[in-house]
Amino acid sequence: MNVSSGPWWQEAAGYAAAVLGPAVLTAILQPVGAAQQRDYVFLYIALVAVIAVLRGLLPALLAAAVSFLLVDYFFVAPIHTLTIADEPDLVNLAVFFGTAGVVGSLASNRRRAYLQAQQLARQAQQLNAELTRLNREQAEAAQAAIRLARTEQQVATLQQLDRDRRDLLANVSHDLRTPIGSILTDSTNMLRTQQMNASVRYRLESIAAEARRLNQLVSDMLDMARIEGGALQLTLEPVQVKDAITAAAERLKHNSPERLVQWTDEDARVSVLADWNRLGQIFDNLLANADRAAPRGTPIQVTVSQEGGGFVTIRVIDAGPGVPADLRDRLFTRFVKKKDEASDGTGLGLAITKGLVEAHAGTITLEDRSEGGASFRFTLPKADS
Repeated sequence: MNVSSGPWWQEAAGYAAAVLGPAVLTAILQPVGAAQQRDYVFLYIALVAVIAVLRGLLPALLAAAVSFLLVDYFFVAPIHTLTIADEPDLVNLAVFFGTAGVVGSLASNRRRAYLQAQQLARQAQQLNAELTRLNREQAEAAQAAIRLARTEQQVATLQQLDRDRRDLLANVSHDLRTPIGSILTDSTNMLRTQQMNASVRYRLESIAAEARRLNQLVSDMLDMARIEGGALQLTLEPVQVKDAITAAAERLKHNSPERLVQWTDEDARVSVLADWNRLGQIFDNLLANADRAAPRGTPIQVTVSQEGGGFVTIRVIDAGPGVPADLRDRLFTRFVKKKDEASDGTGLGLAITKGLVEAHAGTITLEDRSEGGASFRFTLPKADS
């Protein structure tokens, strides 16, 4: 393991102390004087030992060399000369370097071990921090996985509930058609009888009317189930818009003989790619919706235009009070009705109309009208001419 001994300035400070320490000690001892100046060597040896402990082997060896030269020059006769006069001088030299070597080696080993311990402690701290982070991320990931699993389970449950609801609605609606058809057929046949009490006739007419309304509701629910289940089948062919408007206007006259539907023949002489029956259902729903909203004596306007992009734009406009603001955002959802709307509306007409238009690759929106009333705008793909 490589252990850095510290910044460069710490190393430089160690060598500076090895030179300046003996010099400062010499400057202190020289004026004092003593009978046995050779005894000063022990102070230098102590200084060398301190430097060895604090700064390591190399600064200690440098301090030993500087100390020996200063002791020999200032305190060993002949003074102010660098000479080795006798055996004690050799002993001093050996003691200096021996002390520096032994203490410096021990101190270096201790310092190296200390630095290694510090580095290991830092690494352990970093590892602990990393381990803590990983544990936290693992815990967060586990919680996220649990939330995701719960969400997926909830989504799967909701999807299954929605499928079950659609299946139940389709099955119930299908099963209701037979008894409703029987009631409607029998009541209609009985009304053809000439000899019948007026009270009985009135009741039979009520039964037939309610049966027709219930039959329409069942048909709407079946259509809604087919649309939401992606089971709607279309027979696409070129259909002239004028013919579809004319047929729908004639059907509207059976329920509202006085209601006038206005359109321009020239504009409506354009063909769209559509299913004839489903296009008729789109017009029937929009005209019936306009008929309920428009005041008596006002016409329903149907405009046809080609606004580019390969689509034909059709608008059904009435002169009624318009759509309340609280209904605009959810107007094309199921069972949405005005509070004051007639009870014969099912609340499915616009939702079915939206599904039928989108099944033809078109769009339908409610446009804003400054002059009042409601304008339903839908598009259908133009048939190739």
